[in-house]
Amino acid sequence: MKSIFDGETRQEIVRRIDSLTQNNTPQWGKMTVTQMVRHCARCEEYYYGHIKINRSLMGRIFGKLAIKAILKDEHSNIRKNSTTPPPFKVTENISDLDDEKLKWKVLIERYDTFNGTEFTHWFFGKMTKEQLGQFIYKHCDHHLKQFNA
Repeated sequence: MKSIFDGETRQEIVRRIDSLTQNNTPQWGKMTVTQMVRHCARCEEYYYGHIKINRSLMGRIFGKLAIKAILKDEHSNIRKNSTTPPPFKVTENISDLDDEKLKWKVLIERYDTFNGTEFTHWFFGKMTKEQLGQFIYKHCDHHLKQFNA
């Protein structure tokens, strides 16, 4: 299964980010393309530990089952219109897509030196580095597909 910690996979994601333009419209959801890019960059900041979020009650109950379902194989995906926690919601109007894309790409490329061995996700709970890498890829892929990239 693809992982953000693999160099070729990161290059694929960066190429897809580069393909985004203001003309990309969502296949689902309410975000604009620029809001989606900022949302994804915020998520990368979270995985680097720069944003703190407490575990959710629903995550404590269903988190392990949910991550198993998402990571069971390469064809399983994140559900469209999944709930977004407030720290990751982007509702402001953002005009500079190129600047947002650059910020996201820099964060993606930094995964080359990511040295964490495990991560506690706000919903899924403890994740190994392998699980985290696969989930981050699936999250990026989910949103890039949302905008046909």
